[in-house]
Amino acid sequence: MVDAIFTKTAKGLAEISAKSGGITPRMRWVLMLVDGKRPVSELRELRPTDDIRSTLGMLEEDGYVVLVDAPPQVTAPPAVTATVATATAITATANTTTTVTNSSIFTPLPHPVDPTRLLHSRNFMANTLKTFIGMVGISSLLDRIENAKNHADLRALFDEWHHTLANSRDGRRELDTLRAKLLQII
Repeated sequence: MVDAIFTKTAKGLAEISAKSGGITPRMRWVLMLVDGKRPVSELRELRPTDDIRSTLGMLEEDGYVVLVDAPPQVTAPPAVTATVATATAITATANTTTTVTNSSIFTPLPHPVDPTRLLHSRNFMANTLKTFIGMVGISSLLDRIENAKNHADLRALFDEWHHTLANSRDGRRELDTLRAKLLQII
């Protein structure tokens, strides 16, 4: 994966100036480090004990930072796209489970595929799991999300991501909102 570079948005700059309290101290520290020049690996070296990537993902989701350096665009082979459309997704609401086809829940991907959208999807899935579940028991899923090479790989993990959040008390409360957000980008 190409080392990403983030820059502050207008919202991020305003947060640094005003200190409105909308973010945690750790998020503020990372936001202050973001300068549009240093890649994530360099930021990680500044404080190796922190999960800089996860914090950057949360800042990105909340609109404080954006990617400025995207890797070259790559298109998915037609065979992969066809496989995604035939998979199934499980949608759990309250105590009921309904199965629907992915073709009805996923939007068509733009051509050429946007690598920034892929990175955003990957970060969203990983960050929501870390936030609502924690690291215990989901490291395998997090590894597979991290190693997903394209949208088809991430879409194949959608069911497991959804099911994992649905089995968490806090995740279940926010699941409809999180699902809707992820379906807009994945």
